[in-house]
Amino acid sequence: MDPVQEAIESVEALRKRISSISEDGLDLMFREARTHNAWTDKPVTDEQLQKLYQLVINSPTSGNCLPSRFIFCRTPEAKARLTPCVAPGNATKIEAAPVCVIIGYDVSFWEHLHRLFPHKDMAANFKDNPAAAETGSFRNSTLQGAYLMIAARAMGLDIGAMSGFNNQAVDEEFFAGTNVKSNFLCNIGYGDTSGLFQKLPRFEFDEICDVI
Repeated sequence: MDPVQEAIESVEALRKRISSISEDGLDLMFREARTHNAWTDKPVTDEQLQKLYQLVINSPTSGNCLPSRFIFCRTPEAKARLTPCVAPGNATKIEAAPVCVIIGYDVSFWEHLHRLFPHKDMAANFKDNPAAAETGSFRNSTLQGAYLMIAARAMGLDIGAMSGFNNQAVDEEFFAGTNVKSNFLCNIGYGDTSGLFQKLPRFEFDEICDVI
């Protein structure tokens, strides 16, 4: 079957099978979900990480550029390399969490576009334009990091994203000799609810939204 026609039929079949997730699902991923600071000792398995990755990698990025690179720090040795790079309070969280993911971005992502986006030559937009490559890779890795957090919640895991760390130190420790830079960190596991804070305020729709 023609690949485009196959894609059309697949999406049409999906829409017939399911049109939206339940209200409970929306609560799990968004409305009632919380950022966790404390963690139980229940492990996150290899199978869960593989499933999480498959959900993330199938989520959209600009021109399917997929610039994110992920390091899942799960062993004590990996965490011992990471904790000196973060604020003291975050070091404690990383040590307690089953997994801390370093979400990085490859500024040379365009080298793979001939494979990832074969419809046309997109690499020329970035090859000799480092500013565009930096902007595109950072933006889309941020998207992929957000997909990772939502996907983890959808799988029944809890998350705790962190930006309190030294990017240069993380890059030197984990990405030396590469074109990858760190974006942010995210703990993943099963949250200990005793470490939760109260739900913080949110803006109302009319405060920050316009429909024009």
